Amino acid sequence: MIKLFITDIDGCLTIPFETPDWEKLSQIRRLNEQSKHDLAVPPLSICSGRPMSYVEAVAQWMGVEKPVVFESGGVYELATNEVKFSPVFDEEAEQQVAELKDWMNRELVSNYPGMIAEFTKRMDAGIIHLEKEIINEIYPKVVEYVDDNYPRFEVHQTDVSINIILSNNNKRNGILQLCEKLEFAPDEVAYIGDSSGDIPGLKIVGYPFAPVNAIEAVKEHAEVMNFKATDAVLTAYERIIEMNRKMLADVK
Repeated sequence: MIKLFITDIDGCLTIPFETPDWEKLSQIRRLNEQSKHDLAVPPLSICSGRPMSYVEAVAQWMGVEKPVVFESGGVYELATNEVKFSPVFDEEAEQQVAELKDWMNRELVSNYPGMIAEFTKRMDAGIIHLEKEIINEIYPKVVEYVDDNYPRFEVHQTDVSINIILSNNNKRNGILQLCEKLEFAPDEVAYIGDSSGDIPGLKIVGYPFAPVNAIEAVKEHAEVMNFKATDAVLTAYERIIEMNRKMLADVK
């Protein structure tokens, strides 16, 4: 039985830089609220590469009360307002993140109009551009630079962003931290994600899902919903509830 449903944000709950589908998000929020009194409905959580402040805001939209994951491996506890950074984020990593941010600002942000650094991140370095073609163009450059100079880090790409993260500060470890805190086994958890950074998390959960807009590499590790983004999250949530109800009925 699935006891927790975790969703990524960009490409799943929402499409970056598009107005959210508030009607579908409200339906997801209502299911999350239903989890308080319906055993078949697992509560909702979030696992995102976005900075803590953004993840916290989205969690409030969705009525999330469980801990959430930010910057892939940090955990924010909404009930107590506590932040726990990844244990692999040490002084050396912090210095190297600062160096990577400086390099990205010099070599990328200043040379590509419309490129911005992702604000307020602490454990990784990210850039955003609205044009997928620009992201595709610079991604190999970032990979080459990181591989040559920062062996502790790896690079992930979405349609609108590139993120440089600590190799062990990934969504696998973020989800494992949630499981430990909530005393759930990973196979009691479902997760939906769409980009390469989601794959480590999808590999360890009981039910991995992906929206139809996910990259092909993600689809190899997940059940693909026949809907994009928010619709896919809602459909996956309903699918989980249906499976849980069947399991509960079989027990009776």
